[in-house]
Amino acid sequence: MPKPMMYGCIFTFYCCCLALLAAAQVTDPSEVSALRDVRSSLDDPMKHLQNWSRGDPCVSNWPGVFCYDTVDLDGYLHVRDLHLLNMNLSGSLSPALGKLTLLQILDFMWNQISGEIPKEIGNIASLKLLLLNGNSLSGSLPDELGNLSNLTRLQFDENNISGPLPKSFANLSNLRHLHLNNNSISGQIPPELSNMSRLLHLLLDNNNLSGSLPREISYLPKLAILQLDNNNFDGSEIPATYGNLSTLSKLSLRNCSLVGQIPDLSRIQNLSYVDLSRNRLSGPIPSNKLSENATTINLSNNNLNGSIPSGFSDLPSLQKLSLANNTLTGSIPASLWQNITFIPNAKLTVDLQNNLLSTIAGQLNPPENVTLRLGGNPVCSNANVPNIAQFCISQTQGDEQLPNSTNSTCPVYSCPTDNNYEYVPVSPVPCFCAAPLRIGYRLKSPSVSYFPPYIDLFETYLTSSLKLERYQLSIDSFSWEVGPRLRMYLKIFPPVSNQLHYFNATEVQRIRRIYTSWDFPRTDLFGPYELLNFTLLGPYSSSVLPTQNSGISKGIIVAIVLAAVACAVSISALITFLIIRRSKGNQNSLSRKHLSSKISIKIEGVKAFTFRQMAQATNNFNSSSKVGQGGYGKVYKGILSDHAVVAIKRAEEGSLQGQREFLTEIKLLSRLHHRNLVSLVGYCDEEGEQMLVYEFMPNGTLRDWISGIW
Repeated sequence: MPKPMMYGCIFTFYCCCLALLAAAQVTDPSEVSALRDVRSSLDDPMKHLQNWSRGDPCVSNWPGVFCYDTVDLDGYLHVRDLHLLNMNLSGSLSPALGKLTLLQILDFMWNQISGEIPKEIGNIASLKLLLLNGNSLSGSLPDELGNLSNLTRLQFDENNISGPLPKSFANLSNLRHLHLNNNSISGQIPPELSNMSRLLHLLLDNNNLSGSLPREISYLPKLAILQLDNNNFDGSEIPATYGNLSTLSKLSLRNCSLVGQIPDLSRIQNLSYVDLSRNRLSGPIPSNKLSENATTINLSNNNLNGSIPSGFSDLPSLQKLSLANNTLTGSIPASLWQNITFIPNAKLTVDLQNNLLSTIAGQLNPPENVTLRLGGNPVCSNANVPNIAQFCISQTQGDEQLPNSTNSTCPVYSCPTDNNYEYVPVSPVPCFCAAPLRIGYRLKSPSVSYFPPYIDLFETYLTSSLKLERYQLSIDSFSWEVGPRLRMYLKIFPPVSNQLHYFNATEVQRIRRIYTSWDFPRTDLFGPYELLNFTLLGPYSSSVLPTQNSGISKGIIVAIVLAAVACAVSISALITFLIIRRSKGNQNSLSRKHLSSKISIKIEGVKAFTFRQMAQATNNFNSSSKVGQGGYGKVYKGILSDHAVVAIKRAEEGSLQGQREFLTEIKLLSRLHHRNLVSLVGYCDEEGEQMLVYEFMPNGTLRDWISGIW
């Protein structure tokens, strides 16, 4: 093959390789490097991130990495979400996270990561969800986090974070959820936080906050949940302006060393939950009636006096009224329980223990679903009150129970429970056996104290948000935890129309994304939630969820495939061309060799020359050696190794003769001898060539002489 053609082939192949490489490298290289730095700073004993060293993050299924499905103007894909929930990771958070500048969700929940929160996270201007709760992070909160103006949810709860709340958080103008509970944050709540005009949920309970409660909190126009339990606002009063928080659903200031009087909260129309217990509040309880949405009123363990206000009566949703351990006097109004119209499964606990209450105003005949506790009051010594003794003894709260929905008519061994299959409890198709998704879920600050009456409403809320039928959701169990927080385990079953009896990977990914992206509609009754785990068992255990929202867009995949196909086609075409060309050359060579094979008969006086000798004699058939051309071929002047000058007639391909013809011509020419004719010196029959070697006529040919040229 000529060198120019060879170089062209190499260049074409090189270009195709570059095209394939460009197609494979679709993620911004700086982000790929950042992800590898993040990986190197983490300990991964379960090897969840072992694929992070292979291929491209956006196309090679890096666990937890989710990318945008369109190419940016720079020609690359970028990382959109990082979901590393509950992977048993330890180590520390790398400052390289700050290089993921287009990230929207950063989720490291429920791991064992320690160290400080990198200030570089404050460089991710696009960040919307920052979820680091449930780790062992320490140190103070970086001021730089206040740069995250697009942040809507910040969850650092259940860590070891200390130091003050940064005033820079006032710049988080889009923040809706600030969850910093269960840390060691100290100092005063900055009044500047009132600038967070979109804030819905402020959870700072179980810290070391001190100082006074800032009245500026009452300026938050959308605040629905304020939970500051178990801090030490020693000597602080509850600002009366908190009664102006018109959107408030839950106010929980338990065990905060508060003093002064209870503000009037009757103007808050949606207030469901009030817990001001375990403080040093004094004075009478405001007499104005609270919202009819009230489920919980806990004013126990204070220094309250006066009588029980009539405003606590006729609250249709009330589940718990606790006024225990105060110095209340007067009578106990039976209207607290007599006028309530209970919804199904509802219960009411009225705890008035350890006060100075002396009489009952009305009939002491509470319904069975009312628990009345009167121990430690003078009324328990009043013999004139019938049946009083049963309400004065120590009572325990019964456990909350789920309704029994097990279908006991189904065959016991017909559903392969060893592979995570089970009967769908309320399936419209009897004994429908399927594999559920198992989800650990917790309500962080619900506005209810007793859950069973709200199970139906909760299931409707979840299934409508997930676009599922009601029967597809089953609450396997639930329990109250310190907070109070409500932990539950959910099972989500495939529909009865699903012939596989389990979800496909796309549907699993869709459901998981709704949970991990907090796409559920807002509900203040159930409050903020947190995903504890999303467990894949049985037929899901070996499945690998796609790392994209809906995968990289089809256009990008098609582009990558087309690039690869185009390259493959180009290479194939190039190889085919070379093979054909070489084959054609071989055929020509074979043809020439077939037409001109070596002559085995020796002819006296005629020498057999090699092709190499002919090439050397003519300087590789250089054009300067050419002395003539005819229909047979070209004639070259040549100098042999013995310095003899000869004329070499080289046949063109179209003039090649057959073996017999070429042999016959050589024999005839060898017999011709005349003083006016040039003699045949020899021939060449190699490399598919047919050449005749004559004596060289220095003054031209016979034709030239006859024509009078010389």
